[in-house]
Amino acid sequence: MPRADGRPLRADAQRNRDKILSAAVRVFAEDGLDAHLDRIAKEAGVGSGTLYRNFPTREVLIEAAYRNELAKLCDAAPQLLESMPPELALRAWMGRFIDYATAKLGMADALRALVESGVDPYVRSKDMMLDALTSLLEAGSRASAIRSDIGATDMFAALTGIALASGKAEQRQQAERLLDLTFDGLRASRH
Repeated sequence: MPRADGRPLRADAQRNRDKILSAAVRVFAEDGLDAHLDRIAKEAGVGSGTLYRNFPTREVLIEAAYRNELAKLCDAAPQLLESMPPELALRAWMGRFIDYATAKLGMADALRALVESGVDPYVRSKDMMLDALTSLLEAGSRASAIRSDIGATDMFAALTGIALASGKAEQRQQAERLLDLTFDGLRASRH
């Protein structure tokens, strides 16, 4: 992530920023709007000054934490495709989608307050996820491992349904079973 002047952050500054964003997702999920920024700094292992230097307001922190979760999800698609067969990359990404949805669900109150303040953190979310899904589905189809008649929009709807039904952390086993069921339906038939 570059600084305001366009130069990249030093490695230690980037690590601190990443730790703050991860802690923010956890703390907002646990405490909602009552989350104390000092607790986030403490859980991240940084001083309050470091947190406020990176995120001067609660709203800036909430938006950055959400966008970071979205970026981790979408950036995973090409990384997974480089490291495993396309069908396994797709299934791994499906699990990461549930991780993203669980984080988003946990931050729902904070995100809702952000939207009410006039900030829309979701501006490109769906497009970014559809792009990632398209790359995974197309790679699986080219490898004759995934059906070619299922598009990213349908897959997004299925994953969203699973996330809505089983997106809480305590429902993870059910979510994994539903992901497996959906994934089995995606496999190309081998007659």
